[in-house]
Amino acid sequence: MMQHQQLAAGRWRKLSLIEQMAHVGSEVNRALKWRHRHPEYSRQALWRALELLWLTIDDPKNRSRLKEITRTYEFLVDFFLGKNQYSFSADFWQKYFLSFAIAARNRTKSR
Repeated sequence: MMQHQQLAAGRWRKLSLIEQMAHVGSEVNRALKWRHRHPEYSRQALWRALELLWLTIDDPKNRSRLKEITRTYEFLVDFFLGKNQYSFSADFWQKYFLSFAIAARNRTKSR
């Protein structure tokens, strides 16, 4: 069952790519936070993050950025569910998504 039904119904596409990725990052940060303390919460946050990434991939305005978005999806799956063959760290993911959160916040302030 889709967790973000309202977003999937069209609201997601109204957000910029930066805002979309900031939301994905929020879920990834939740998954990281709970990874060792409460694995079920972590898993649920990961599925929400992946669902948001699929909505991002499906958004026509992001076609020119598909390579980065789909690689992010692949790397997240490998990090959380695979063997982490790309050797990413929790710190890397926090920094990667923090840049989107900062940019989204700055974009909101300038409106």
